Amino acid sequence: MEEFTLTTPALLFSAISLILLAYTNRFLSYAQLVRILKDKYEENPSAVAAAQIANLRKRLYLTRTMQELGIASLFMCVVSMFLIYIDLYTFSAYVFGLA
Repeated sequence: MEEFTLTTPALLFSAISLILLAYTNRFLSYAQLVRILKDKYEENPSAVAAAQIANLRKRLYLTRTMQELGIASLFMCVVSMFLIYIDLYTFSAYVFGLA
């Protein structure tokens, strides 16, 4: 196995942070669209607006789930770094793979 050092999981921090930032921006955009569509739907109810709101809510759910997985990935990287620190290299490689 190639050398697995503390810097290997640390490299993911910047990438995961950028992904979380992108998903946060996407979440805020979807939430704004839902608010606008809800106001329009309350003024003039239509099946198309209701379907769009349902679709955007599904997207919001998926985006929120991706954010949760990103946070879990950051946590797994920290756990992997800790396992490297206490010389459990094989186990840390598996945890890093999960991250």
